[in-house]
Amino acid sequence: QSLLCHLLSSSKWENNEAETSTFISTLGYTSADYYCHLVKNMVFSLLAEFRGNQFNGLNMQGRVSSSRVNAVSLFCLPLITLPDLTPLLETLLLYQGGASKEILSSEFLEAVNDAFLKKKISLPESAVVSLWLRHLPSLEKATLHLLDQLVSIQLNSLEEVACVIKDSLLPQAASHPAIFRIVNEIFKNVLLETDGTPEVLTVIQVFTQLFLQAHQNENKPHRFPLKAYFPCHHQSLVTALLRRPFELPTTHWSQHLKHISDMLKALVEDTNISSLDDLFEIWFLVSRFGEWLDIAAEQILKGAVEPDALLWLLAFYYCPQNENQQRTQTMVEAQAVYNHLMMLFSCTVLSVKDLEAAVHTVMDIDQCCNQHLITHLLTNFLLFSSGGHMIAQEFIYYITEATDTSKEVCSLLMRTAYRIKHNGEENQKTVKLLNELLQKLTLKV
Repeated sequence: QSLLCHLLSSSKWENNEAETSTFISTLGYTSADYYCHLVKNMVFSLLAEFRGNQFNGLNMQGRVSSSRVNAVSLFCLPLITLPDLTPLLETLLLYQGGASKEILSSEFLEAVNDAFLKKKISLPESAVVSLWLRHLPSLEKATLHLLDQLVSIQLNSLEEVACVIKDSLLPQAASHPAIFRIVNEIFKNVLLETDGTPEVLTVIQVFTQLFLQAHQNENKPHRFPLKAYFPCHHQSLVTALLRRPFELPTTHWSQHLKHISDMLKALVEDTNISSLDDLFEIWFLVSRFGEWLDIAAEQILKGAVEPDALLWLLAFYYCPQNENQQRTQTMVEAQAVYNHLMMLFSCTVLSVKDLEAAVHTVMDIDQCCNQHLITHLLTNFLLFSSGGHMIAQEFIYYITEATDTSKEVCSLLMRTAYRIKHNGEENQKTVKLLNELLQKLTLKV
């Protein structure tokens, strides 16, 4: 019966629907069964053709013409979401016919990408990587789709953000340097267009962490070195930033951050760094590794050995375009708030009024970038000082209302909760407070 159905599909009977239906019924099949078997047989036949038959030790794959491959890709268009067709889609995406030009139709590549992004089909990672390398508009669309998905839905934790990013397969695909660089350029443009919003920065930072994990876990014998992904940047700074916090004892964090700050300061003050583009490249590199910047803000309040170096690092992150004189002013303002917070850090009993002076400092500063820096210090003070714990819920509401920083503070709390969960360097009291503050702020946002 199966053989007759297969033969029937290529005979003149196929053109006569009435006679075909009668013949199918005689065989004991329904029309649905017939067409199901027809598709399976066609897929099986095409798979055998494209995967190549071994005959006398010769691979026949090269004998399939480019026009034949293109025609089959067009044939697949109305059937792309059929589960039975998935093996053929994978084979086509991985097929290399030796032609200098793309042999798969652009309509096919776009349709497969759209179906994958909408979760209508499931493809192995190797096929998706091949799709994005063959058709760069699909890679661009996938990256923008991910960003749009993450900023348009309510996500209550960075675990959820990480899950969505990992599910997109983009961090895994970025292990190919060509894909990494294109995704990198898209991230840069989105940051510039959104003026560096906290949500986008947080997505890029989580993406970078997942990319590094995927690169480390890659089992390929010839894995690309990490410098292949950052070819234009200063390798000593890249090497320092690539060190994950869990790879170092917590007692070494401050010294490592001072090393990063010193290298960064030398780069920024270098006379060769003259254009805004050069400065942006350096800032973008540092901002990708925001985990270290968040730790710097914590270490300052916990009695870091070199608070000036860490304050400078944060001042550059939040105010990268400042000239020397402006950055000096930024440092003076940040230092004043820091000194005020350090006087209160060991107090076990505090009131909101004790921190109001710092809030007024934030509101009175003209530079919004410095407002972000001070808001970061204030939020960490609430999290990591015993007195801050007592007034955290009341003060978080007060500061976000006064400075309109709900989204910014929410992003910071999510990053901190994520890091603590994965590094386990804080006690349960801090974790409990973080969850309570996040619940309060997510409702507000």
